[in-house]
Parts: sequence; structure tokens; C-alpha cells
Amino acid sequence: MGMLLAFAPFIAFAVVERLASPTEGLVAGALVATCLLLRDLIRGRTAKVLEVGTAILFAGLNLYALLTRPAWSVVGIRLVVDAGLLLIVLASMAMRRPFTLQYAREQVDAETVAEPEFLRVNYILSWAWVAAMVLMLIADILMIYFPALPLWSGVVAIYLARNAAVYFTKWYSNRWIEKARAIGLKA
Repeated sequence: MGMLLAFAPFIAFAVVERLASPTEGLVAGALVATCLLLRDLIRGRTAKVLEVGTAILFAGLNLYALLTRPAWSVVGIRLVVDAGLLLIVLASMAMRRPFTLQYAREQVDAETVAEPEFLRVNYILSWAWVAAMVLMLIADILMIYFPALPLWSGVVAIYLARNAAVYFTKWYSNRWIEKARAIGLKA
């Protein structure tokens, strides 16, 4: 659940930009991202790469919007936000800390975390999210360059890509946990 909660700023952004404006959506995303970071600090937890990156992304986009007053279209700003999310996930992998790793560590014991397979599983999960994000970016780009496409088609493509990543994460994690238990780990 923790990893899915980390996407709350993106959900807040999407809802508010749809109901109000892209700029207000960015503010909503920044506020939710900040609340998630504060929640971790209050609970004495280490801030997670995805949550820190998300807060920086939304704060940076808000600053840019404040200074330049861009005329963003709904789809254009969505493209920027989705690209930012993809960069955060790729950066986590480049730092050898796939973004799923910090959430997975909270779900299993120290013995399981020490398993080499544990890191590999988290790279696979993170790559699945990268694939979903690339599909979301493609949907955003198609919506920009082919404005005759119905808006709902892009929304459906993004919804399907995201939900496929969520489903794969749950399925693959459970599969690995069952396999780990079968060989005697406490996963």
C-alpha cells in the first residue's frame, strides 16, 4: 500500500487539473507530496526516493509556472509530469536503488532483504513501472500530436498502463514471496 500511496500526488494533480486548471493541479500535487514527506519525518522514517523526487518535481514545476506563466494545455502539462515521474524512476535505478526497493524492505524481514534475488525482483518491478510510464508518455504524445483523437482514449490508455503495473507488482511480488517461503525464507 505504501508504494501506491506514493502516487497520491500524481492522482491529486490529475483530479485538480481536470476540475480546475493545470496550475492548480501542480499546487495540489506539491501539497500532497509535501504531506507524504512530512508524514515520513514525523514517523521517523527515511524519506523515499520516489517521494523526494515527486516533491522536487512538483515544487520545480510550480516555481517554473510562477516565474514564466506558461500557457500549458492539459495534455501538455500531463506529458511534463509523466516524463518527470519516469525520470525519477530511472534515476532511482541508476543510483542502484530501484524505487520499489524501499517499499519492499518495509514488507519483509532483514534475512529476505539480504537475498541477492530480492534486489533483482525489485529491478524487475521497477522496469515494469518504466514500461507503464513509457506507454503513458506515448498516450500523452499521441494526444498532443493527434488532437482529433478523443480525450477518453488517452485517459483509458494511461489507466490501463498504470493498472497493469499495479497488477504486475502485486502478482510478481506474491509469486516471489511464495517461492521464497518454499525455500525456507521468512518473506
